[in-house]
Order: sequence, then C-alpha cells, then structure tokens
Amino acid sequence: MSVAALAFGLRILPGPRTIDDAYITFRYARNLLRGDGPVYNAGERVLGTTTPLYMGLLSALALPAGGSGAPFPDIAAAVNALADALACLVLIGIGASLRHEAAGWAAALAWAVSPVSVTFAVGGLETSVYILLLLTVLYCRLREKLVVMSVASGLAFLTRPDALILIALIWAELAYALVRREGFRNGVRRLFVVSLPFGMIAGAWLAFAAAYYGTLLPHSVLAKSIAYRLDPGSALVRLIQHYGTPFDEHLTFGSIVLIVTAPLYLFLSLVGILSARKQRPGSGAAAGLAFPWAYLVIFAAANPLIFRWYLAPPSPFLLISIFMGVAALLGLPLESPHPRIRRILFAALAGMAVLSSARNWTLAPDHGPDRPAPQMAYIRLELVYRKVAEDLQPRIRPGWTVAAGDVGVLGYLLDARILDLVGLNSPESVAYYPLPASMYATIYAVPPDLVLDALPEIVVLQEGHARNGLLKDRRFIDRYDLCGTYPAEVYGGNPSLIYTMLVYCRKDLP
Repeated sequence: MSVAALAFGLRILPGPRTIDDAYITFRYARNLLRGDGPVYNAGERVLGTTTPLYMGLLSALALPAGGSGAPFPDIAAAVNALADALACLVLIGIGASLRHEAAGWAAALAWAVSPVSVTFAVGGLETSVYILLLLTVLYCRLREKLVVMSVASGLAFLTRPDALILIALIWAELAYALVRREGFRNGVRRLFVVSLPFGMIAGAWLAFAAAYYGTLLPHSVLAKSIAYRLDPGSALVRLIQHYGTPFDEHLTFGSIVLIVTAPLYLFLSLVGILSARKQRPGSGAAAGLAFPWAYLVIFAAANPLIFRWYLAPPSPFLLISIFMGVAALLGLPLESPHPRIRRILFAALAGMAVLSSARNWTLAPDHGPDRPAPQMAYIRLELVYRKVAEDLQPRIRPGWTVAAGDVGVLGYLLDARILDLVGLNSPESVAYYPLPASMYATIYAVPPDLVLDALPEIVVLQEGHARNGLLKDRRFIDRYDLCGTYPAEVYGGNPSLIYTMLVYCRKDLP
C-alpha cells in the first residue's frame, strides 16, 4: 500500500495541470448533464470522443458536485490519482503472479514516480483509467479470472479503441490455450461463454453509437489521419525515443544515450517476456508483456501524429518486462534462501532507474500552479487559450461560431458553437483535407476554403498554422480584422512566431 499511497500523493501534489484535449471530454460530459446529450456542440450529434466510458464516469461523478457546473479538472485529477494508485497495486500483483515479485514492486515504484504517468493524470485525460483497465486485463488472465477479464476488456475498449491491441493479444492466446487444453469444441464453447461480457459491453456501445451518431468510428480518428502532414517514419522515431529512455535517461546523459539504451531495453524486455513465458506457460504472460512491441509496430505502421499521451499506455508493461529481464539475468527468483547480493544489486539498479525518472520533476514550475510537478507537464499553450477565452467571452453573442484548431480550452470556457478546424468534432472540416504541401509551415495548416465557406464570427489561429495559407488569402483579409495577438512561447520556449496566437473577427460584426 505504501507504493499506492506514494502514487496517489504524487498526483495530488501538483494539482490539476489540464491538457487541452481533456477539456474536450469535459465539454461532452457537461453537455450530457445539461440535457443536450453526449455531444460537443448542442444539437450536433457528432462522435468526436474516443473515450465514452471516461466521459460517462466524469458525468456521474459531477452530479453530486454541481452537475454541469462541477469542477471537471479537479474531479478528473482525483479520479486519475486513484486509478494510478490502483494500477501500482495491479503491477505488484502481476509481478507476484509471474513469480517475479521484486520486478512487480520495482515497476510499481517506477510508475508511481514516472513523469509520463503523472503528467497525464494531472492533465485530466483518460490515460490513467485506461492503463488501470489494461493492466487489469493482464492480471485477470494470469489469475484465470476470465469473466472479470472479459468485463475489463469491454471497459478498456470503451475507454480507448486502441485497447484492441492488448485485447487481441490476450484473447488470441486464451483461445489457443483453451482449445489445446479442452479440445476444439469445448474450448470454443468456453471461449464464447467468457467473452459474453466483453461482447455485451462493446456491442451495447456500438449499437448506441450507430443509432445516435450514425457511425461506429469517431470522427477524431479520421480527422487525425488526414489533417496532419508528417514525415514517413516519424511515429517510429518518436516511439523509439520513448522506449529507449523509459527512465528519462536523456536528461542526465543527453540524447546520445539512445545508442546504448534503446537496444539494451529491447534486450531486457525480450528476456523478461521469455522469462514470464517460462515461469507461467500458457497463462497469457508473454502475450500481455508483448503489448508494448505490438503497440510500437501498429502505430509505426499507421504513422499518426504521436501526441504525448500516446506514449503512456505501453509504458508500465515495458517497465515490468524490463525489470523482469534484469531479475532473470541476475538469477532471481532463486531457490537459495539467501540470494542477498543479487537482490541488493537488483534493488540498486531499480533505485537508480527511479531516481533517473525523478530528474524530470521540478519543485517550482515556471508556469501554472507553483507546486512540484514533472517538467513535461507544461501547459503554456493552455494558459494562452484561457486568456483568449477570457477576453472573448464578453464579446460573444448568442448564435455565434468560434473557429479554432485547438478546441479544448476554448470550447470549455466559451459559451459558443465551436467549429473544429481539424475536424475532430466537426465532420464538415474533413472534406477540406489534404492540403497542398506549400501551405504547411508546421505539421498542420488551416484550410482557407473551410473558414471562408463557414464564415465563423471569430477565428482563433496559431500563426504558423495559417502563415502560408489563410493569412495570405485576399478573401480572408477582406472579410476579417485582426482583433487580438497573444504571444505564446511554448514547447521549450521557442521564440518563433509559429505559436503566437492570433484572433480574427469578421468585419461585419456589431
């Protein structure tokens, strides 16, 4: 329980440092409580969220805390702190189930301190709840609690659809194990029975989505796949960087350390997976611990923009496989009752890893709440959007539309219809992509025709997203006035104008 308490405390300590995308879920939850339904814009049945379970959970918890006026960032941060505390206990249970209890404790301690985990817990995203459910799926498989595993699988799918990667690995292994153990007919029959909870949970949501939204696929998935212009292999490079420095080694040794650590952790993880398979053959251990590598292959092949929170789900699985690899190479667990030197060495290595992660923490962040937090928990852009929203709200009239590329903070704070220029919550935007390469100054560019066809009353832009397109379009210049400029030095304090916020208002407004 001490590790769980540490995890909980380290997520309460920073206070909410809410990330822009989390506010999108908050707006869905708030509209649900207002009676508008699970939608982003009232009256528009668009499936833009990929986390209906988390949206529903926040809505339920907000009821006794003020309903639609509840402090969603605080509720989300508290839920996530509890979820990560429980995830640490599950990691310990997984280690014990694999007869590598020390590896489970080491992974739990590393996850408790991990900046990747803490950042998105205090950031208000569904990541913590999602990871808890993924770990529960593996733990229940190891313990042969197949009905609970089936329920957890269904809930994980409703939290994020990419849960299907782990679900496919675990259930494919389970099908093979049941058929081998019980024969084809009996094995298939039992597989069908234990899969019923998963099928009912997933099927209920898919039926609702089809009936209510008219689609099974969130528009955000399609929008992200076509709105961003990425170099081939960019997702693979980003994932290798993360997998090669799971303890933030680059902060101590620089990026050059990847030359050593990337192959080292791959080797240790593979040793850990093989050790798990040897310790618990036919238990799903190897399939579960292979999740990070299946995740890497699938995301590298799809090559989406890797948002920071995409790095979190495979991380605890990677951590425990690495620590299991170290333990296996040290000969742990040993039959000898006193393998003290090797245990001390394992504890020292685990302690060094945890201390390396702690380097990412700062006692006094230079922005946001002045409380200890991971350095990567930056919210500079969100603070600029908050200032923009505060300045715009008194000017907005009923029925006005605000167009923007980042719609989290603005959508949560503004009482207005939001036109999502990326298309996550506004499917009409998708038709305007892809754009000519010449329009991109960054990985994203605003389609000029989208803005000029919709003619929103207000347009909020990051300068770099419109520099080579919209801001050079005479039709836009003739119709809109610049009515606000907000310097936004973010992402490492880059002085470039790329992230300067520009607010344009239609010239015919009163």
